[in-house]
Amino acid sequence: MAMTLYGIPNCDTVKKARRWLEERDIAYTFHDVRADGISRDRVERWADAADWHSLLNKRSATFRKLPDKERVVQDRAAAIDAMLQHPTLIKRPVMEHGGRVLVGFSVSEWENALC
Repeated sequence: MAMTLYGIPNCDTVKKARRWLEERDIAYTFHDVRADGISRDRVERWADAADWHSLLNKRSATFRKLPDKERVVQDRAAAIDAMLQHPTLIKRPVMEHGGRVLVGFSVSEWENALC
């Protein structure tokens, strides 16, 4: 079953997730959302599967650097637009596997979903 990990390579949480996968010999494809981009359709599917509130990383350095008026994200459409304009606003990593979407890295959640 195809597994794709979305994120940016220098993110510490992405590094932990990649190490965790590799230690378990779990094959995956890595997609760099900053270098390779991300489609509106994909972000919309993630927002539906995981809720846009958990997908939008308000603790990211990118979010903190946004002008005040851009940090006020009140609905799904605005959140998706912001994440498409600034892919590093997407909480990392995002894992797609077997129709499931996992946002962020939690060992227990990933073990339940992948092992």
